[in-house]
Amino acid sequence: MVAPLPTTTLRRQRGSSMIEVLVTLVIVSFGLLGLAGLQARLQTSEMESYQRSQALMLLNDMANRIATNRGSAAAYAVGAGVDSPLGAGMTCPTATSTMVQTDLREWCNALQGAGEILGGTGGTSVGAMIGGRGCVEDLGNGEYFITVAWQGLTPISAPPTSVACGLNSYNTSGSSCVGDLCRRTVTTLVRITIVS
Repeated sequence: MVAPLPTTTLRRQRGSSMIEVLVTLVIVSFGLLGLAGLQARLQTSEMESYQRSQALMLLNDMANRIATNRGSAAAYAVGAGVDSPLGAGMTCPTATSTMVQTDLREWCNALQGAGEILGGTGGTSVGAMIGGRGCVEDLGNGEYFITVAWQGLTPISAPPTSVACGLNSYNTSGSSCVGDLCRRTVTTLVRITIVS
């Protein structure tokens, strides 16, 4: 038979010390703060992705309109170097007597977000990019350079200066959005065959 050890030599630990609890709370707090920061970055990335997909759909829309109405393609030229761009902050054309006028009116409304209205009829248009603008440049020889520009949420590298649509329209003094660092653009080139 084994004799029991004296109780004075055995010290049993009961519970956790206050220091262990505090260290655990600090570690958990840093982890939760990291998750909150990650969530904020994910939301920004999701919004940037949404805006880019909207811009690509509107770019493709105008390219298809020009290709469909190729006989009047030169009349679509608006924006950089021609007039002011269509879209945010602009008054959309109201004439609808020709297919070109109707197309430019619908594209302008879409750039302003008419695809989704907050608060129903007469509410705020929210269905497109922030500050969406569109330009169609006639490069000659049946080539048309289409651009959609919008306001990004965070600064990155500026688009090339050769893409003039929305140039210097998205600079915000007192923020990091200067020098076109928050201007986003997508472009495409439409070629129309010229028949002599």
